[in-house]
Amino acid sequence: MYHYSFAPSRSKKNPQTLLQGCPTPGLESQSDLNGRRRALPSAFPVLDLPLLPIHKHIYEANLRNSNAWCKKYTEFSEKVMEGGGERAIARHTQRNRKLLVRDRLRLLLDDEDFLELSLFAGLGLPYGDIPSAGSMTGIGRINGLWCVFVASDATVKGGTSYPITVKKNLRAQEIAIKNRLPCVYLVDSGGAFLPLQSEIFPDKNHGGRTFYNEAIMSAMKIPQVAVVCGSCTAGGAYMPTMAEEAVMVHRIGTIFLGGPPLVKAATGEEVTPEDLGGARLHAEVSGCVDHFAWEEKEAFDYTRNIISTLNFLLPEEEEETKKRNAEEEPLHSLEELLGLAPKSYNYSLDVKMVVSRLVDGSRFLEFKARYGTSLVTGFAKIHGHLVGILANDGQLSYEATLKGSHFVQLCNQRDVPLLFLQNTAPTAALTLSTKQAEMNSNHLKAQGSMMSAVASASVPKITVVIGGCHGADSYAMCGRAFDPNFLFLWPNAKVSIAPPGHIGSLLPLDGEQEGEQKKQEEELNRMLVEESSAFFSSSRMWDDGVILPQNTRKVLRDVLDIIKQQRYQLSTETLQSIPLRM
Repeated sequence: MYHYSFAPSRSKKNPQTLLQGCPTPGLESQSDLNGRRRALPSAFPVLDLPLLPIHKHIYEANLRNSNAWCKKYTEFSEKVMEGGGERAIARHTQRNRKLLVRDRLRLLLDDEDFLELSLFAGLGLPYGDIPSAGSMTGIGRINGLWCVFVASDATVKGGTSYPITVKKNLRAQEIAIKNRLPCVYLVDSGGAFLPLQSEIFPDKNHGGRTFYNEAIMSAMKIPQVAVVCGSCTAGGAYMPTMAEEAVMVHRIGTIFLGGPPLVKAATGEEVTPEDLGGARLHAEVSGCVDHFAWEEKEAFDYTRNIISTLNFLLPEEEEETKKRNAEEEPLHSLEELLGLAPKSYNYSLDVKMVVSRLVDGSRFLEFKARYGTSLVTGFAKIHGHLVGILANDGQLSYEATLKGSHFVQLCNQRDVPLLFLQNTAPTAALTLSTKQAEMNSNHLKAQGSMMSAVASASVPKITVVIGGCHGADSYAMCGRAFDPNFLFLWPNAKVSIAPPGHIGSLLPLDGEQEGEQKKQEEELNRMLVEESSAFFSSSRMWDDGVILPQNTRKVLRDVLDIIKQQRYQLSTETLQSIPLRM
């Protein structure tokens, strides 16, 4: 039984009176006007869903499973934090006299409360462990403005770019483009790993796409700043020269297509890195950089000052503080989400229990509550941001997908961001009768309708996989292929065409080769146990990171703040000519 309670009624006002006293549009910026407006009052029903004795067995099994995965999360995090290892760190800091990547970010960002993306990218790949893909990416505040950062970690393989490095950097640029975020590149790269050049150079989404994105972002008026705090060799040399402004650090920063060894091999001439492509040369002679810094701290001071010149008008701090103070915490502890994260699909509890622990005041206005009940849809607020939520509560039925299509279009009509809480069923129902075939056909059409609605919705979309991500239902719930603004996994999540133990339903039936088919099924299930884990997925960049259930509300707050920031850019006209270095 759900307990619903309502906030006390508020006095009604004539909508016309809300506009009285507002300045005339055109005399002040749109951001000024938006800052003075307020959201419509709401009194959403409260979802008071405490843990009951009947939930104990499943909750405790889920909790044990979550704790085991959280332990792995901690182990992998510690491994990534070590970067390239003690010897590489000592060489980087003592011999090369450079700051470590996280120390650089401490100088660049306002604080250490930033959203790191794809922390586990590069672990356990066929060509070895590349901790954090050799590149740290994320979104942090600089002078109060959310900015994407792409920071090379030269302690990992000497800053060499692997295929996973390229993929991670491209994803960071994609996030900057989709959310119109300024982008700062901290460049310290040794160029491509040549033995894997066929996976780095030739294709559309390989290394060259980085420079294409830089040009497109400039044309879209998305600001980009590069800090050269290490080597920029070969293709890496184009990163700072294509940014709108570039800062270069004396003695440790270099830009050249071919370094001193290549010059000597080609011409026999001996030249120092500083004379060939140092900060003095590029600041005084070539003009490839715009700001000369004697040391790294000065370079990051320059960068922060450059960001302060961007054409954004942010809300007043008092207004933000007032909004935060008005937010309601959920009724129940966020720690309880660990026991609500399903060990497997059969251990799923009512998904409304998850929703009630993520949203402000556990308040949720459900949409079509009695129809298509295997999909929960409705409106809620997360740290004051209105969102439309779609959450799996069983296998998506014909009615549920029609309901999902309707709700997605409704949110798109109202410009309300969408949050998908994904826990899809393992397999579709088998077709064992004519009636079942007809039902499956109808379901297929409805599923296609929901996929179309999700794909064509222009509002921001955020997906959190809280359980399973399998089959076509995962597409309808805005999986990676459907291009959400952000996609995160809980550590317990499973990502595969079918979960372990269910692959048999996808294999063709062959009575004559039953033994061989059973053997194949066993091999596939063993493969799925490894390949369906959240960390296997995240290491290959099939998501934007693994997040702990109890941190989900904070991550969603940051993501919604980030998405909203583009409203504060004063000039967003696209396809303008881009600044070129002549």
